Amino acid sequence: MPLNIPNLLTWARILLIPLFVGVFYAGPNWLLPSEQNVAATSIFIIAAVTDWFDGWLARKLGQTSAFGAFLDPVADKLMVAAALLILIQMERADAVIAFIIIGREIAISALREWMAKIGAAKNIAVSFIGKVKTTAQMIAIPLLLYSDDLFGLSMLRLGNWLLLIAAVLTLWSMVYYLRKAWPEISLRSK
Repeated sequence: MPLNIPNLLTWARILLIPLFVGVFYAGPNWLLPSEQNVAATSIFIIAAVTDWFDGWLARKLGQTSAFGAFLDPVADKLMVAAALLILIQMERADAVIAFIIIGREIAISALREWMAKIGAAKNIAVSFIGKVKTTAQMIAIPLLLYSDDLFGLSMLRLGNWLLLIAAVLTLWSMVYYLRKAWPEISLRSK
């Protein structure tokens, strides 16, 4: 494992997950509910920014590595899954939508692993629709974590709309990746 700044940022993102979850399990003597919302939103945003920054930094410094390419999406998926599970528990997100998002991540990760194993990983490189899905998701989650009204707008309502859009894009991108992989799947299933 190369020890460099981008990989350290990825590890930091993983280490933020227990802190993020712990914010909601802190008693009211430690944090009021509104303070929990702000703290969790802040932690999630910091994690999202480090996700972008570690990739940019790895490319800028020429410190990309196979380990970093593996660890970065794992950190992202863990943080998103933790956030969605917390949001379900707090009744701010629908379990079916969270299942679609988490289930797709597991399925596409397995597909990518299989495609890499057979030497066809380039066939399912990250798509534009996948990036749009991630953007919608990474905006929706902080809005749902914050959940209070802001500037007269319901962050909860806006966050749920964006999460629904992310779920639709999630399904769309999954179909896209499966279609790209289908020639290999059909060739090897005979």
